[in-house]
Amino acid sequence: MSAVSSNVLLESPVLKLAIRKAVRRLMPVILMLYVIAFLDRTNVGFAQAGLGTDRGVSAGAFALGAGIFFIGYAIFEIPSNLMLRRVGAKIWLARIAITWGIVAACFMFVRGSESFIVLRFLLGVTEAGLFPGIIMFLAAWFPNKVRVEMFAIFYLAQPVSQMLGAPLSGFLISVGDKMPGFAGWQLMFLVEGVLAIAAGIISFFFLINSPQDAKFLNPAEKAALLEVMANEDTVRVETGPSGVWAAMRNGRVWYFTIVYFCLQIAVYGVTFYLPQQVSELTGKKVGLTVGLLVAIPWFFGIFSTYFLGRVANTTTRRRNLGVWLYVSTGVWIFGSAWAGTNHQPALGIIFVTLAVSSFLAVGPITWSYPTAFLTGAAAAAGIGLINSLGNLGGFVAPILRTQVNSIAHSATGSAGIYALGVLSFLAALLMYGTKRLTTRADDLLDAEVLAVDEVGL
Repeated sequence: MSAVSSNVLLESPVLKLAIRKAVRRLMPVILMLYVIAFLDRTNVGFAQAGLGTDRGVSAGAFALGAGIFFIGYAIFEIPSNLMLRRVGAKIWLARIAITWGIVAACFMFVRGSESFIVLRFLLGVTEAGLFPGIIMFLAAWFPNKVRVEMFAIFYLAQPVSQMLGAPLSGFLISVGDKMPGFAGWQLMFLVEGVLAIAAGIISFFFLINSPQDAKFLNPAEKAALLEVMANEDTVRVETGPSGVWAAMRNGRVWYFTIVYFCLQIAVYGVTFYLPQQVSELTGKKVGLTVGLLVAIPWFFGIFSTYFLGRVANTTTRRRNLGVWLYVSTGVWIFGSAWAGTNHQPALGIIFVTLAVSSFLAVGPITWSYPTAFLTGAAAAAGIGLINSLGNLGGFVAPILRTQVNSIAHSATGSAGIYALGVLSFLAALLMYGTKRLTTRADDLLDAEVLAVDEVGL
């Protein structure tokens, strides 16, 4: 593929219209799925106090349960990805949502530490494949020029989920606590699990596996989109690994697995404990008020994720912005720990807001790298490997935070928060090192983007 011929395709008004139609048809469904997935994955933070009081789930058991989700997720990630490639996103993503919704609702029946840990593991098993499946789905639908922007829109699900979900979870807990014979956290798990089941049913009727199957595109639009995607796919085949085992042995795949692992430690180390951290900062009980305060960082994260994602559309821009955002994440995580130690609630919430805005914005940038050189079965295996092992950071994060606090005898819990920041700085160093991983595919795709920037897409 020459950059010149691909530029002509990307400048096509027909292609631009096809992409706009695809965005309007597909992205709302994708957002809905991941909004509810992230809500069901992290709402456990709102139930921590209730599970401890009502069911005797200790801090150690809670940390293990919060993290063991990612063990089940990691074990079944690659098989789930390969199955999605075989049966199509339409069926498989719907199946994932329905089964995880059933498990999520079952959390209302938790009776102790053991049942809590088992259900968290099963939640990871049933949700395995959702995130990388959506990454593969978007990579099959959108050209490189707009792919990071689509990833950024997809990532908006995280802040939207927490911005809307935090008050919703707090509200459901407040309502449930007033119901006789019923705990607030039980109502929260039931309602939010049912939402996932409904989302799975809706996605089955609205998702379309590939541009080839899209009836909402006319023949000219479909041909234009298929042609540019085929050209970009040719570059990936020429420069990337071929097949499942080649992808799993590929050095670049493992490099980005480590980067993503560091990112996930920061994300979940903050997210799982955010309601409790805000509660401690403000001196208020976890409920609607804390839920509204927890929504603040995610609200600002919406803007940073989308607007910074639009800027990062070449290799150099992605690298420089990625390094800056990883450093920023570490700095503001450190700041939130300092604020907690020094009893500065307003500063604490500001620092947490800046940290969340930084780590949300860097996620789409990080994912733009592997999708630029992986395709076919290699993409299913490589993206699955990066996401599954990277997400083990979510398993490590609560345990790391708890253990560091214990070793340091940190009464305020600040030592564990500092540990999260250190991993963000490591990720920044690794992101800077990606300049040594540039391939001919990056050079060609960057040439396309820079040329098309002159006319706009």
